[in-house]
Amino acid sequence: MARTRRAQKRGGAWVVAVSMGYGHQRTAYPLRGLSPDGTVLNANDYEGIPAKDKEVWADTSAIYGFLSRFKRVPVAGTAAFALYDRLQRIMSFYPKRDLSKPTGSLKQIFALIRGGWGSDWVGRLRRDPLPLVTTFFMTAFMAEELGYPGSIFCVTADADVARDWASLDPARSRIEYCASTGRVFERLKLYGVPEKNIHLTGYPLPAENIGGPSMVTLKGDMRLRLANLDPSGKYIREYGPVIRKNFGRIPHDAGRPLTIMFSVGGAGAQKEIGIDLVKSLRERIRDGKVRVILSAGAGRGSADIFERELKAMGFAAPFDGKEGVEVLWAIGLGDYFAKFNTALRETDILWTKPSELSFYCALGIPIIMAPPIGSQEDFNREWLLEVGAAMDQYDPQYTHEWLFDRLSEGWFAEAAMHGFLDAEKMGTYRIEALVRDRNGAGPHPPVTAGENPSASARRTRAIRGK
Repeated sequence: MARTRRAQKRGGAWVVAVSMGYGHQRTAYPLRGLSPDGTVLNANDYEGIPAKDKEVWADTSAIYGFLSRFKRVPVAGTAAFALYDRLQRIMSFYPKRDLSKPTGSLKQIFALIRGGWGSDWVGRLRRDPLPLVTTFFMTAFMAEELGYPGSIFCVTADADVARDWASLDPARSRIEYCASTGRVFERLKLYGVPEKNIHLTGYPLPAENIGGPSMVTLKGDMRLRLANLDPSGKYIREYGPVIRKNFGRIPHDAGRPLTIMFSVGGAGAQKEIGIDLVKSLRERIRDGKVRVILSAGAGRGSADIFERELKAMGFAAPFDGKEGVEVLWAIGLGDYFAKFNTALRETDILWTKPSELSFYCALGIPIIMAPPIGSQEDFNREWLLEVGAAMDQYDPQYTHEWLFDRLSEGWFAEAAMHGFLDAEKMGTYRIEALVRDRNGAGPHPPVTAGENPSASARRTRAIRGK
């Protein structure tokens, strides 16, 4: 209990995620400092989890991982994924109407919880009832339904959410939501969640990539990134006052080659895209003009495939970036996220499907979007296009042509600025402040640097006089 009292004094919380893909865990990772021991509990995978609970979780997580890969199988794979995706689809926002009626899948979830699913981990945390911060709706439901006495915060991980994110009877639920976007805020109200239970915080980004409310780290990284993204200086000349106001003087040379990171999802899907882009750019890589980071995730699965293909192209191990290509991986997920966030600081362009990584455009990193997988990613894609921070990929086999056309046009520099100006960056700090306030930990430093999370590209257009 002494440890808990110290945690309460500094505004601590239990941080809970699930190991189903990377989305929920990546969302929890920036908030790990709230936990008394600095770690994130995975409700579906922890020491001592009952076999029955683990079996239910395994069945749940296996479906998506299998279908994400199986989707590439012609006809059968597409049909199977479409059936699964229909169960988690997000309804059209307009016309606005009452969407509070629970779905059949939500009723099934609550039947499992009332049968005891999740009672073990909830019981363990109940002994020290700090506020609970979770990145998955099912775990929030478990905590409330099984009588967790502390505050319950649910952090959303996409630009829009399905009905299953709100409880069976949202009007009576005490779950509080940390909404990643203004659309999520409004969507939850349509689902029947009281407005007082929704906090428009923005998505939690890694604090080590931001550097506090003054964004000292982010602004330093942006100066070098813009130098690489606007080699002709066309965009910087045209919008110099805006750029100087935010970042100061942009150097003529970043001191490193243009760096592209390709990131696979937690299920390992779309690895072939990363292989094709390296094949297309291999001459520029060997000339030292481009560096490619293939982010392979935790474990050796995707890393082995990338390394085998790189060897076939004539690149030599250990693939640490010295030859212009790096395979980024780690044994554990926490170590992987740490390496990933460090590599992002020198990343000029992020190529990935529109997952939770969509929100990383707020770090001023333009995104090339691989095809979305699932309803949530369709909505993330739409959000990114509205912000103006991303583009759909062209054929990866011709990256050496279209990427440099867009680079010379200044498009990537413009997209980087859209992301920086128009997407929220202060989510981590706002969520931490909510928890501190709930614990009665006293005043906290004001968050003054972030934009309104519901803002859109209108500010950039206004700056340009459009």
